[in-house]
Amino acid sequence: MSVAPEKPPREGKGAGRRIRRKSSLTSHGEPMVWLTGASLALCLVMISGLLGLVVYQGGRTFWPQEIVQVETLTGDVLMGQVSRVDTFTPSADALDALPDEARVRVEADMRANEGSVARRMLRTENFDLTGTHFDWIEESVIAAETKPEWAVVVERTAKGRFYGVPQAFLVDGEAHTVGSAATWGKFEEHHARILARVEQIHDLERDDLGHINSRIERQRLALREVELARGMESPEWIAKERETRALVEDAEREFVTITDEIGRLRTINDSFALRFETAGGGTAIVSLANIVRGTPVNRIGTAGKWSVYFDRWWEFLTADPREANSEGGVWPALFGTVMMTLLMTIVVVPIGVLAALYLHEYAKQGFLVGVVRVAVNNLAGVPSIVFGVFGLGFFCYIVGATIDDLFFGARLPNPTFGKGGILWASLTLALLTLPVVIVATEEALSAVPNSMREGSYACGATKWQTIWRIVLPRAQPGIMTGAILSIARGAGEVAPLMLVGAVKLAPDLPVDLGTFPYLFPERSFMHLGFHIYDVGFQSQNSEAAKPMVYTTTLLLIAIVVLLNFVAIAIRARLRRRFLGART
Repeated sequence: MSVAPEKPPREGKGAGRRIRRKSSLTSHGEPMVWLTGASLALCLVMISGLLGLVVYQGGRTFWPQEIVQVETLTGDVLMGQVSRVDTFTPSADALDALPDEARVRVEADMRANEGSVARRMLRTENFDLTGTHFDWIEESVIAAETKPEWAVVVERTAKGRFYGVPQAFLVDGEAHTVGSAATWGKFEEHHARILARVEQIHDLERDDLGHINSRIERQRLALREVELARGMESPEWIAKERETRALVEDAEREFVTITDEIGRLRTINDSFALRFETAGGGTAIVSLANIVRGTPVNRIGTAGKWSVYFDRWWEFLTADPREANSEGGVWPALFGTVMMTLLMTIVVVPIGVLAALYLHEYAKQGFLVGVVRVAVNNLAGVPSIVFGVFGLGFFCYIVGATIDDLFFGARLPNPTFGKGGILWASLTLALLTLPVVIVATEEALSAVPNSMREGSYACGATKWQTIWRIVLPRAQPGIMTGAILSIARGAGEVAPLMLVGAVKLAPDLPVDLGTFPYLFPERSFMHLGFHIYDVGFQSQNSEAAKPMVYTTTLLLIAIVVLLNFVAIAIRARLRRRFLGART
């Protein structure tokens, strides 16, 4: 056996050095690493910026700002809260319309600031008196600015906010106090009792009168059913008609009693009012029953402002909307959003899991199954409005109309199920998010090792027992991932809901177990996403509604995050359970 001779060592300059070959950064993927990292950083910055803007604008909406009174060189006196500050370039016509002194000051500011001047938007409200909600004021034309000690912002049930200084407390039109301090003391003494009577009136109108009308309607429907089944002159119809007439007479007597009580309470409330002095020196009278909250902002300290802030938040979360949804609360929209999302999740998760189980565990893999998978993936890219049109046509006009014909003929031509409602909206969004659940569940099933299936079969388990006891438990974290994605997708959808049940205003909640099934599935409902669209683009006073848009957006994001957090917590618990069992 011959051994190859060793190569002699190199001699001379450079002997013993390693030969280094040049290699580009591209060959190591360095540019792609930096590109992907920069893309991730850019995405995080954009998301953080958007969330930061929403949190900042939404969080400051209810903070009570100080009230200022401004006197201008043009002779105007305005009172309100500063809403915005920016710069603009006044036109030549606007400059010519100013008095000489004001024009000189504006032109001087324009020369000093490269042709632009600072201005502020003052929320002056008092729309029933002035016809405006906001006024722009150039800083150059302000002659004097003060913060009146007793300036009050009044949040009213109608006609928006009111700014003024309280002058007298009126009882049946007669002044019982003189001066702002005494007047406001009387207001605080009586306002809580007046609000209690307002709530009592609301309960009488909504509950007592509502129950009477509901009882009459049910009796009318029962009479109609007898008419359809037996005929109009049948003995059964005559007996039922006599019973209906007696019930209506009793209901009318109750109706009169309740309306008399409502009138008495309103008479008491209408006797109390406040007289205010406005910024221009005029006077205005505001009924105490029309006041939701009054705040002398310039007098209360930091603790008082925090109290008003949290009180406004509580009203926002628990009260009904008012003033075309631009003020008040969003409780119906909040309830409708959560209820619809939960119903959608309850429907879509079982159906999606069963479909994925069949495709992955039972169906013979081939051309047909491949086509089905392609169709499922393509459904995820269909515009959401298409699902809304399908939901309106299929669920409302076909399924709902059939149910009405079979079970609710007495209520026709007024449909029960044959119109938009929270049930059909939930089913429509379930179809919309179904591909997400199917794909996520199939991925979770594929992640379960085949050795676990084979071990189960070796122990004598059937296919279903293997799926139920081995495969599904270990795929549950992945299934929960699909549920999380469906919640995130469905909770923020708006376009389909506009066709299948979401409306601008529906103060009655879409759940009434006492009258189920008559009032549950067919009720229209409010949704936070649609509420944002309506307030932002359909409001009469879009500038005043802008803070409400940010606040409602913040609430919607918080709800989606909360629902996802609950699902993620369940997924983590399942993952720990089965990982622990495996070890």
